[in-house]
Amino acid sequence: MNAALHPTIALLQSSSLTTVVQQEIERAILAGEYAPGSKLIEATLAEKMGVSRGPVREAFRMLEEAGLVRNEKNRGVFVRDIPIDEAVEIFDLRAAMDELVGRQLARNITPAQLKEIKGLVDAMERAVKAEDAYNYHLLNLRFHDRLVEMAGNRKLTAIYRKLIKELSLFRRLNLADGWLLPISASEHRQIVKAIASGDADAAGRALFDHVMESKERTIENDLRRQARLGAGASSDTPDPERPKRGKH
Repeated sequence: MNAALHPTIALLQSSSLTTVVQQEIERAILAGEYAPGSKLIEATLAEKMGVSRGPVREAFRMLEEAGLVRNEKNRGVFVRDIPIDEAVEIFDLRAAMDELVGRQLARNITPAQLKEIKGLVDAMERAVKAEDAYNYHLLNLRFHDRLVEMAGNRKLTAIYRKLIKELSLFRRLNLADGWLLPISASEHRQIVKAIASGDADAAGRALFDHVMESKERTIENDLRRQARLGAGASSDTPDPERPKRGKH
């Protein structure tokens, strides 16, 4: 058939394809398949996904707006490496948002919603027993996203999701150590109990404190990474032993 597609249909097809490409690249970045600082090759991705380079180029633009990649003139597109000071600012903002969500849900959560988030924590605890950090991370993201969604503020949800994407690398690294998983799961169980109690102050505080704990872990992890990098740069300096720390 030689008939050209109607311009509107062609635009819709192109737009839909770009969205699919953008979502797949985003998924790979958030899953850690492309490390921070790594270069994304337009032609390689187009060939891998069986599309032309146009949708990939447009997907890059969307991902740059979302804060996940950076486009450097004459160098290419790179996965963004969020600096630690920016991550700390995002954690502080997220803590305030989560406190609001907790207070709202303590007042308004439905029995069906409460059952759903209890089920997510059950699944997280099963992942801990199976030592499955990858699925625990995905469940953790799902748990917090659903809490925000259940609060019913669409503008807050949109802003929250953008911030969470930028924090994804740090949150995944925070859960990379197996000993942290049961601590994290216990914090989530306490959040659910506080929401179920109907006590808005307790629910807000549980979520706020949980995010602050994550912020402290992020800062500590970054200090350890910087120490290892510093030690690696000096040939006569042995690698520092990882400090034995309790819950933070």
